[in-house]
Order: sequence, then C-alpha cells, then structure tokens
Amino acid sequence: EVQLQASGGGLVQTGGSLRLSCAASGFTVDDYAIGWFRQAPGKEREGVSCISRSDGSTYYQDSVKGRFTISSDGAKNMVYLQMNGLKSEDTAVYYCAKTEVVGGLPAIYDYWGQGTLVTVSS
Repeated sequence: EVQLQASGGGLVQTGGSLRLSCAASGFTVDDYAIGWFRQAPGKEREGVSCISRSDGSTYYQDSVKGRFTISSDGAKNMVYLQMNGLKSEDTAVYYCAKTEVVGGLPAIYDYWGQGTLVTVSS
C-alpha cells in the first residue's frame, strides 16, 4: 500500500527554520518524483518544491527559491524540505505527494500524505 507521512511542522518565528520530512512506504522514492505542496486558509493548494532522484531534477516555486531546499534519502526512503528564512506568508499546511515526473501542479500527483502545519509568527 502506497503511503506518505509528512511531519516536522510547528510554530516558528519569522526568519527561523524548519525541516519537514516525508516518509514513503509501498514504493521507492528512487523511482518517482516527490513534491511538497502547501495550502493556506482560504487559498488553493500550491506546489512548493519537487525532486526526482532518478534524474536529479528539482522544482521550486519562485517565492521559496533560495530559502527552501529539497532533498531525498533513498536508503531511508525519505524526502525532506529544509525551510530557512521563513516568512509569515509561508504559514500553511504542508503536504507531500508522489508523481511520475517533476512538476508543481497538484493534478499530476496520485498519492498524498496528510498535512503538517507550519505556522510562522511575526
């Protein structure tokens, strides 16, 4: 059974850092792309970042470039999102999801984990 489990959210002050983790099971992250999405209250879900271990490609939303770094560990079957320089506008529920190719559109993802809440306070 394919499952993704996101964790690592919490409350952090503006300018702080958090590392989100996505634990995958039922498939190997070596064979698929894993993306991070976020959804703030009253807003649509948006793609934040994505990584493909098979070809090394990555995707970042413009607003997080230079602040967020996505990485993966094939041995642990995990994907991480290191978030630095957090801003209040980064506050959202963050989700990880699985897809065939790197991209930022939710429609191309077939399995989703539950969300983890990130709150950035000023």
